[in-house]
Amino acid sequence: MKIPSDVLEEVKHLRHNIETHNYNYYVIDAPTISDAEYDLLFQKLSQFEEQYPNLITPDSPTQRIGAPALSTFKEVQHRTPMLSLNNAFDEKTVSEFDRRMREGLQVEIVTYSVEPKLDGAAMSLIYENGIFVQAATRGDGTTGEDVTENIRTVRAIPLKLSREKLPKLIEVRGEIHMRKADFIRLNQQQEAKGEKVFVNPRNAAAGSVRQLDSKVTAQRPLSFFAYAVGKLEGFPSPETHKEMMDFLVDLRIPVCPVRDRVEGLEGLRHYFDRLSALRTSLPYDIDGVVYKVDNLQQQKILGFVSRAPRFALAQKFPAEEALTLVEAIDIQVGRTGALTPVARLKPVFVGGVTVTNATLHNEDEVHRKDVRVRDTVRVRRAGDVIPEVAGVMRNHRPENTTPFIMPQICPVCGSRAVREEEASATRCTGGLYCAAQLKGAIFHFASRRAINIDGLGEKLIEQLIDQEIIRSVADLYDLNLSILIKLERMAEKSAQNTLDAIKKSKTTTLERFIYALGIRNVGEATAKDLADTFCNLDLLMKADEETLQKVPEIGPIVAKNVLVFFAEPHNRHIIKRLRLSGLSWEEGVEKISEELPLTGLTFVLTGTLSRMTREEAKEHITDLGGRVSGSVSKKTTYVVVGADPGSKRDKAETLGVTILDEKAFFRLLNQEK
Repeated sequence: MKIPSDVLEEVKHLRHNIETHNYNYYVIDAPTISDAEYDLLFQKLSQFEEQYPNLITPDSPTQRIGAPALSTFKEVQHRTPMLSLNNAFDEKTVSEFDRRMREGLQVEIVTYSVEPKLDGAAMSLIYENGIFVQAATRGDGTTGEDVTENIRTVRAIPLKLSREKLPKLIEVRGEIHMRKADFIRLNQQQEAKGEKVFVNPRNAAAGSVRQLDSKVTAQRPLSFFAYAVGKLEGFPSPETHKEMMDFLVDLRIPVCPVRDRVEGLEGLRHYFDRLSALRTSLPYDIDGVVYKVDNLQQQKILGFVSRAPRFALAQKFPAEEALTLVEAIDIQVGRTGALTPVARLKPVFVGGVTVTNATLHNEDEVHRKDVRVRDTVRVRRAGDVIPEVAGVMRNHRPENTTPFIMPQICPVCGSRAVREEEASATRCTGGLYCAAQLKGAIFHFASRRAINIDGLGEKLIEQLIDQEIIRSVADLYDLNLSILIKLERMAEKSAQNTLDAIKKSKTTTLERFIYALGIRNVGEATAKDLADTFCNLDLLMKADEETLQKVPEIGPIVAKNVLVFFAEPHNRHIIKRLRLSGLSWEEGVEKISEELPLTGLTFVLTGTLSRMTREEAKEHITDLGGRVSGSVSKKTTYVVVGADPGSKRDKAETLGVTILDEKAFFRLLNQEK
């Protein structure tokens, strides 16, 4: 299909504008249009590319959404090794470094480029004729992993370099990282979805880069700062490191703005002191500073030693601790209902900030450290972000202190607080009612795989809760037009769309409703098992622990979680209100009471059966009350083995699970006499 010239021009214009706005927003933090205006530009470009597929190129902004998942990463040989830096932990080591530089270059004073040492994941980016073609992790320094599709989703990284004259090839090296504010928002989203939260921004960034599914990476708020050029071909090289970084800025590749050029040892000391003072106010985590001889020719003269360059050094910040007094131990309830003990401290200055609270993590951690009210403790800023109690000064402990006792009642809503077997956290059971869990509960309830209220996003939910318009998920069904149009960014049309989505959500399925309740450890698969077994919400709510454990794949922990959730009066009241609001689904007859031949038995199929397909075998099993699982576990009753079985047979033998050949399986189904 021939593409009209005006379309080609419009697409070129749209791509340029979108990448300019990406640069303004993600790199220099100075957006010039609203999110809605940006979305319109992006949508228009997507429509052109959908109409004319030949327009789609790897450097188009639309290609940042992620590619199909990989089974593994390919290896990449680095053109030149990605080396580590030698570390310094005191001024003496820095002074010796400066002496070696002066002696090696036979000069009285050395000019250095200085920059923060970011706490992230090292990355190599390859551009050929200005087009991004490859990204690789550091790996062992010689061989890394090809993470091109993941890095393509990072909007701070240009897919096409912005300059008339470009190198034939340039390898940019830098650090993938996550800003502090983005990290906090990501963990809030993870908590709201009931998923794992990250320990610190570095782990979050490194884990995001190594996702086999780049669509996951695309959802992570990653940033990037370049710190070096590994290879430059077809272009005159700058003379200094500073000029090289300025060249990258000219190409619109992000470079840390807090870099500088200083003279001699005194300049290094001043920069270290300056960054130490700035550290807590920077929007990203740093764990030290990096010193490099600025002149690139001098770098070549100095060369390398072992696996590190002689011309560079990283000076790490010292661990920061202080002593203070525990004035109280309070309980904080998180979005997932976890009760976290928090030490309220006599104010103390640590790591550039005044600390008044420190996490104690969980009940076991408090008892392990034996933290008590009136104790003198060592406080540390863990990961430079979250203050924690590092230890107790036992010799300072006054008389008559008492050990900490975890409460059995949620301090926010008064619901029971329980601790699962072998779990470290104690959790509030009032998931649908507790104000501390409300944002997460509503976000999960309204999510696409749950009740699916289209358009009810986090910002709208926050407004509704912060303005105390809703106090539970049931209040969603009491909303009206006059309430919604008063909210920020809510015009009449969008408000009506939200109400229509809420109305539409009233017709659902039992498995979606069970999943939407947010019962701990009850995901989509378990919700389906419960719905398929009980077929009736009232029967499920009345079930005892023994009956619940008859459901395939449900053990004592999940059964107890379900039992405790439905035993909580607050939760039962919210469920009653939801049903009175009109939420409904088709219900059937409980299957757990039916004495079918295979009731309570779990099968795994492997290999090829000669007399029926796997789907037919699965249908026979379920018709007779059994369940078919995709994986072998200790709860598997039988593994049915056909021709050319896979590893499931080996696992069954290892676990001692009974193996049925085809003849025994048909006998069990009464297919063969």
